[in-house]
Amino acid sequence: MSTTDIRPMRWWDIEPVMQIETRVFDATAWTPAQFWSELAQPTREYVVAEGDEGVIGYAGLFALPPDSDIQTIAVAPSAQGTGLGRRLAEHVMERARERGCGHMMLEVRADNDAARRLYERLGFEQIAVRASYYGPGMDAVIMRCDLHDRGGAR
Repeated sequence: MSTTDIRPMRWWDIEPVMQIETRVFDATAWTPAQFWSELAQPTREYVVAEGDEGVIGYAGLFALPPDSDIQTIAVAPSAQGTGLGRRLAEHVMERARERGCGHMMLEVRADNDAARRLYERLGFEQIAVRASYYGPGMDAVIMRCDLHDRGGAR
């Protein structure tokens, strides 16, 4: 059985992260420059999930208390369905609480049912829809969670 560690993302992780990013997000994938910029921001915190085969997932957090956002979460197709997405989400939620944040928001593609169910199980509730956020006809659901009320998990 392999183990998976969650650790801070470093600049040398951008290449393997981009391999996952382009497979998971396709046309809406971030660029390497966007990850470089995110890593340089003091209000951002990114982590990678590393297994025996290397980087298999990552997540990003924006935290400026009392506000926080999940910037991104992605899991390599080979590791999807293993609970890693939940572990990454719980990790950034806990980091937001540790940084003094009281609530968290995120955007998720409206047609990403699996991610929406995961976020609902973690205590997120839909608060709005952003039309064509990810491109023409690709809406985003905006979700919010009270980090103190719900404790981040149900």
